Amino acid sequence: MKHFTKEVKIGIAGIISICLLIYGINYLKGINLFKPSSYFYVKYSNINGLAKSSPVFADGFRVGIVSDIFYDYTHPGNVTVEVELDNDMRIPKGSSAELSSEMLGTVKMNLILVPNPNESYAVGDTLPGTVKDGVMDAVAKAIMPKMQTILPKLDSIMTSLNKIAADPNIPGALKSMRKTADNLEIVSTQFRSFMNKDLPLMTKKVNVIGDNFITVSKNLKGIDYASTFNKIDSTMANVRLATEKLGRKDNTLGLLLNDSSLYNNLKATGANASLLLQDLKANPKRYVHFSVFGRK
Repeated sequence: MKHFTKEVKIGIAGIISICLLIYGINYLKGINLFKPSSYFYVKYSNINGLAKSSPVFADGFRVGIVSDIFYDYTHPGNVTVEVELDNDMRIPKGSSAELSSEMLGTVKMNLILVPNPNESYAVGDTLPGTVKDGVMDAVAKAIMPKMQTILPKLDSIMTSLNKIAADPNIPGALKSMRKTADNLEIVSTQFRSFMNKDLPLMTKKVNVIGDNFITVSKNLKGIDYASTFNKIDSTMANVRLATEKLGRKDNTLGLLLNDSSLYNNLKATGANASLLLQDLKANPKRYVHFSVFGRK
């Protein structure tokens, strides 16, 4: 190291740094400079935005990257993609490379391998390429026909909405709705006041009434209903017996109520008394004598 000058050391360090930078950039791209690999080509008419350094998958496993893309300017519609695959990767003949779009818009290449153990592509061969509709393409194909039928309806709906918005009665209706909303707010405030003040008082009164009902129920529970009903039955029997006696003539009350002769006698007596009073008023001297000297 004594024979190396300072400038030589700086040059060696710069070369090493550049090599490390190149290796790091390629490593970030997925290119391993120290790992043997094989090259294949794929023909497409449209790569849908496939970019260099895009990963290449086989059965969901990453087996390589896209190393370069060539466009045939003399024959438009022809794009050649160079892929760098692992050296151990064997591609049976009849296989193809399919491009598919992911949800975020990125495009990836999938090797569609066929079971052919006898023949395989050699390094540098060209594989057929296919393009698979992505998720967004499938959604667009499913939605676009429906959108074409919906758009005229949306147009008619917008026309109707414009007519409604231009109606002069709309401001009055909105004003009425505003008044209704204000009234609802007042009712809500009153209801809140009722719930906070009046309802607890009513609940308290209902509880008191419930307690009174419980007390009355307990008192009613202590009553001997059988004895009470027996007394009522006895009283009713006595009333019925008295009523029956009033309807018969074998007792004094029955005779008073049912014997017509007593009524006739009383009527005659009343008539005689009336005649007597009339005669007394007309001829008092027949019954009462007055004497100044004490004679009869």
